[in-house]
Amino acid sequence: MTAPFGARLDDVVVRYPAPARLRPSPDDAPALDGATCTVRAGSITGVLGRNGAGKTTLLSLLAAFRRPTGGTVLVGPDGSLEDPWENTWITSGVQLVRESGDVYPEEAVSETFEYLANVRPDWDGDLASRLLDQFEVDVRKKPAALSRGKRSAVGAVIGLASRAPLTIFDEVYLGMDAPTRYAFYDALLEDYAEHPRTVLVSSHHVEEVERLFEDVIVLDEGRVLLAEPADDLRARAVSLTGPSAAVERVADGRPVLHRQQLGPTLQVVVDGPLAPDERAAAQDAGLTLGPVPLQDLFVHLTRTPAGTTTEEVP
Repeated sequence: MTAPFGARLDDVVVRYPAPARLRPSPDDAPALDGATCTVRAGSITGVLGRNGAGKTTLLSLLAAFRRPTGGTVLVGPDGSLEDPWENTWITSGVQLVRESGDVYPEEAVSETFEYLANVRPDWDGDLASRLLDQFEVDVRKKPAALSRGKRSAVGAVIGLASRAPLTIFDEVYLGMDAPTRYAFYDALLEDYAEHPRTVLVSSHHVEEVERLFEDVIVLDEGRVLLAEPADDLRARAVSLTGPSAAVERVADGRPVLHRQQLGPTLQVVVDGPLAPDERAAAQDAGLTLGPVPLQDLFVHLTRTPAGTTTEEVP
């Protein structure tokens, strides 16, 4: 198999032209605005962001579906990163899967899989057949004759069976019911363990997929808000709950991402871990300390320009 591909974006800007123009203008609002991040080869990386944050644009750049307006995009094995645009060597190793995959709309699903078997160097037909049976997809049908869930399953199978050095799933779960989504996650982990590659997963079901992530990239309004190992992100914040005065003393001087008041009890989420002595002092003050789920942290970091939310509970 080809070595896993990594990627790097440096100060990338993407602007889409207004409908009346063929070319973008500096006056157009950027879909990506100075995006800089690195995708580590051989990792499963989550790409998170609210609607319109720039996730699909970023993923399309890596697959050479579009070019940046400014900045550089590089993809490839460690030590051999190249511009993917019109680069057959790179694009043959990148599989971008949108919701239902890119299939022949007027042909049976089986025709798409025959084509992919011929153009994807690392394609595994046995895996594709096994997963299609597992997801109960009738490959004799045209895509339009399948339910939305089955079309999504087709996309998931394309991504897994491609075994591309860089495999990208852009909201591929859309249309799947919960059992099918979990079956897809399990199949991804199993095949990733046996056949290492680089996998990017864009999803709004953060609470479901966070167990997959080794690294996380969070986009907010076209900018890379953070890009770091998932374990570092999980340890980044802590919730403090207890009497208001005690919570305020411990939180003083720290960035507060979320604040919720219930009578005399206050809960805040602070950005930044507490040192062991700080944790001990907080507990001595009667506070309850807790972890912050990755999805909650993502919501707190991207909800407002200041990153802070306040909630009063009557």
